[in-house]
Amino acid sequence: MATYLLASSPIHGHVGPMLQVGSALRARGHDITMLTGSRFRDAVERRGIRFEALRGRADFDDRDPDTYIPDRERYRGLRRAQYEIRSLFVETIPDQFQSVSRLVQELSPDAVLVDNAFGGAVALTHVTGHRPVVAALGVTPLSQTEPGIAPHGMGLPPARTAAGRLRYRAMGVVAQKVLFREVQQVARDMYASIGQTLDFPIMDVASRYDAFFQTGPRALDYPRPHLSPNVSYIGVIPQDPSAGEVPDWWHELDGSRPVVHVTQGTIDNLDFGRLVRPTLDALAGDDVLVVVSTGNRPVADLGPLPANARAAAYLRYDELLPRTDVFVTNAGFGGTQAALSYGVPLVLAGVTEDKPEVTARVAWTGAGIDLRTGTPDAAAVGAAVHRVLDEPSFTAAAARLQREIAGHDAVDEIEQGLARAAASRSLPRPHGA
Repeated sequence: MATYLLASSPIHGHVGPMLQVGSALRARGHDITMLTGSRFRDAVERRGIRFEALRGRADFDDRDPDTYIPDRERYRGLRRAQYEIRSLFVETIPDQFQSVSRLVQELSPDAVLVDNAFGGAVALTHVTGHRPVVAALGVTPLSQTEPGIAPHGMGLPPARTAAGRLRYRAMGVVAQKVLFREVQQVARDMYASIGQTLDFPIMDVASRYDAFFQTGPRALDYPRPHLSPNVSYIGVIPQDPSAGEVPDWWHELDGSRPVVHVTQGTIDNLDFGRLVRPTLDALAGDDVLVVVSTGNRPVADLGPLPANARAAAYLRYDELLPRTDVFVTNAGFGGTQAALSYGVPLVLAGVTEDKPEVTARVAWTGAGIDLRTGTPDAAAVGAAVHRVLDEPSFTAAAARLQREIAGHDAVDEIEQGLARAAASRSLPRPHGA
């Protein structure tokens, strides 16, 4: 069996799938060490996995954004995306690199597997001499420059005409030379600080790994005639069956009325007025059951609930989603994929981080409605939910994605992909490995 070092940005939506993969690989007999933020120590060690903490700026607590993205409210739209990318994923590169390099020297792993935002690991591919396979797991939508596709982060569907392709090409030049110039320069500075030269656009990092395992079904991404050959689509990482609760009102999910699930995830849930409250208000008088997950915040923070609403801090998706008719979400990629793995259509309201790309992709497939705002009013949410309930095309599109997902075994494809990458490498193994 192999020795694998897993490393993840200390963000719940990144650590979760990485930890699921690590647990599954450990159950198959592999030796697993996981490097991530200090706050996840207990979660990692509960799985019987060796834990190592990131160092310096790379070790932040995603539950307290004021400590790592303190100026986020100063920005809107693309400027906010730039600020968050720079703060979370670029300025942390030197400390990530130092942390993972130390463990590579100590463990001599067969492979290093990181989440796609862990930029410090791709620097390992530039190290001369002996090194392990360096692979990444795409826990956010794939970012790769492609003709006919808008710059990543803009949340736009593929171009349909020659004029559209020319427009996107121009937008790409502007994005690289102007809009993301500062992010690229900071990335160059970070690489220079560890003695390396950055010779590629930082948003195209996926192509630089020995193997890149993109979560989600292939049909959830756009046509990519020039897809990097190291990229493979592996379906959906299974949910943790032990996560969440089954409340005493669970018997009410008996199929007698449609179930609408709404959540703002575990990070962007400080203000339930952004999405949860508008959903509750919109559906208060309807013959549906609204099920709220607060993302581990106290249920009391929701305020008074309508008679047709039920709430819990954290729910078991393997029990909830098979009983759900519509999923209303701020477009976290993990939750979106989970819904699609059960054929559940969506109503999405996402404008930060990778969420514009998630909403645009789902709308493009026909499996949901993009509300095009992170703060929709009750009327907009209600109209979208009823449209999804009333028009069979949304459920049919979600079912098509579900069938593709069912054809994958994500962990098996990762395990085999790592083995192939290790076998195909021409570099000799490190001494003693």
